Amino acid sequence: MTEKPFLVSGRNTLIHKIRKLDLLVTNGEDNPAIIVTHKSIKEFTGTIPENKREAKQQDMELVDVTVGDVFGEEKTLMFVQTINGKEYKIDYSKHGTPLFIKIHQDNAF
Repeated sequence: MTEKPFLVSGRNTLIHKIRKLDLLVTNGEDNPAIIVTHKSIKEFTGTIPENKREAKQQDMELVDVTVGDVFGEEKTLMFVQTINGKEYKIDYSKHGTPLFIKIHQDNAF
């Protein structure tokens, strides 16, 4: 089995760890997907790949937070740390506002 491009920390934190693969994070049916690159996070506006193979062809890793080996449930609040050391707070209850995705901690090296 190959190494995952992310780590799960605690009950609601993802840590991105492989620069060449972006993380396409889904969180249930009703929440927007987010794309995590090595230096930022934003709402994903493209078409979500049908499967992991299709995602890999686009240099992405599909991460469904509701599956058992990630968090196992839909999240309202999640933290994501990018490779450059910034930690973002994703608050799905604030989707559509500037508070949806914001820098939580900036630990840039």
